[in-house]
Formats: sequence, structure tokens, C-alpha cells
Amino acid sequence: MLGAIGLDEGQESAYRTLVALGAAEVPDLAHRLALPVPQAERALRHLERQGLAARSSARPGRWVAAPPGVALGALLTRQRHELEQAELAAALLAQEYRAEASEPAVHDLVEVVQGAGAVAHRFHQLQLGAVEEVCALVSGRPQGATGTDNEAEDRAAARGVAHRVVIEREVLSLPRGIREVSTALARGERVRVTGQVPAKLVIADRTLAMVPLVSRGAEPSALVVHASGLLESLLGLFEAVWRESLPLRLGAAGTAEESGGTPDATDLEILSLLLAGMTDASVAKHLELGLRTVQRRVKGLMELSGVTTRLQLGWHAYERGWVAR
Repeated sequence: MLGAIGLDEGQESAYRTLVALGAAEVPDLAHRLALPVPQAERALRHLERQGLAARSSARPGRWVAAPPGVALGALLTRQRHELEQAELAAALLAQEYRAEASEPAVHDLVEVVQGAGAVAHRFHQLQLGAVEEVCALVSGRPQGATGTDNEAEDRAAARGVAHRVVIEREVLSLPRGIREVSTALARGERVRVTGQVPAKLVIADRTLAMVPLVSRGAEPSALVVHASGLLESLLGLFEAVWRESLPLRLGAAGTAEESGGTPDATDLEILSLLLAGMTDASVAKHLELGLRTVQRRVKGLMELSGVTTRLQLGWHAYERGWVAR
């Protein structure tokens, strides 16, 4: 919990124990922490440098804890000041970068990132740096950066960054595919599905894009594309795929009761998964329903719509607004 102010787990435990005791000698503290005496001494010296502990003037060898309200408050104030200075420096550097990049050289418009660690780190930077919107095309083939399951995406969504994601139908059949898509929808992302995306792609705030490079047998690599005509082309590619893809609807299957004149939540979920390209058997497995139950519900939807084919049912669903286009 106190790692943000520069304490590791052992140092934090030492400070907490010292606060609880008020004062303690090194051997006693080491015993309570189940640490060797030299390691306990090093932790105390670090706390002393941070102003969190001090040697007792009355009894040599005895250490006392500094009052948390004062000592921790001072450290937090110092850290806030350092963060403010870092933010100011970042803003000045960004301003300088924009000024220098008004007419960038061609070789500065594209970066090549190589190595699994470097690709993942750059991907997280792109996500964490987004302010307004992240757009992504996600394939079912693993390629360096993850598509829907990563901490950076959670943090970006928590900050209010919008997400539009198009996934390949193959993603739904992966072991964790449905679960990851459900998580994305739950945090407010807009997800659509298509048969195949032309390339895996991530775009942040329409100013920076990342495209994994496909290479056989080599370590993962990716292109990072800055504002340019190439980036505009990638934006156009994403928007074209987004327009032609189908919205995906997932929910808590079987929680709603049957309704006489309109489809219930389970009917709509079945319909959405079928429109996404899943088979009756796959839908039944995902929703934990019997295959005959799925087929019976589809037949009921066809009767409700007054149609005779599933193709007509899909068209009717859009006309009625059961599934948004």
C-alpha cells in the first residue's frame, strides 16, 4: 500500500510494526518480522532516510516511529510536487515535439518495435496515453500485443476513454473468447464482429496507430505509425471494417422470463450470436442451453416475425430494432 512513496514490502512491514509498538530494539523488531537482524537494520535505516523512523535519544539501540500523519503527509506532499513538475516537463516536451514535428522527416513517421517485451510495452503506452478513443481490429491469431485482455485497457476505460473494437468471428470460439468479449462489453466498450479483419490494428486518439508485423519464426515486431497519410489510410480502413461489421450483444442468459409479444433477453442474445456467425450448437454451449431449446427459440422468433427463413429473420430483427446495426 505504501509502495507509491518508495517503501518495499519489508520496509512497510517494519514501519507498521514500529507504529504499533511505538518503539522497539532491532533484535525484537527482527524477531517480529521474521527477518535476519542485518536486514531489519537496513529497513530501519531506509525508514530513517525517509523521515519515518529515528533512533531513540534516551535509549541507544532503540528505534521510534515518526507520527504517520506528519511523516507520511510530508512524503505525499513531496511526491505530489514531483508529479506536478513531471507533468509540466511532459507538457513542455510535448509542445516542443509538436513544434519540431510540424514538417517531420519521412523516417520519423514510422517506428519499428522489435521483441515481445518491447511490443507489449509500446502497446501499453499507447493505451495508457489515450485520452478520447481507442479503435482496434482484433484477429483470432495471436500476434504480440493482446486485444481485449490487458490491464492498460481496463485503466483507460476507467478514465472514460471510449473503445470501438471489431473482432473476428474466430475470437468467439477461442477458450476465453466469449469471456473476454463479455468483460469488454461490461466496461462499456462497443464491440462488433466480422468474418475476418484485414489486419490487427490499434489506433489511439486518431493520432497514433500500432500494427503488428507478421513474421514466421521471428520474434514479434510492430509498426508504430504517427500522424501522416499512412495513419489516415489506417483510420479509413478501420472505419470501413466497422461499418460493415455486426454489433455483438451478450448478456446474462436465461435471466429474463418469456414474454408473449416480444423477444426476451435470451432470445435477443441467441439472435445476436447467430448473426455473429456462431452455430446453434456453439450458441447452446455458450448459453448453457440445450440444442433443442436454442432451435425452439429460433423457431419461435421466426413465427413471431412471420418469416420462413433465418435470413429473413435477420433482416426482420434489424427492421424491428431487436439488434442494432
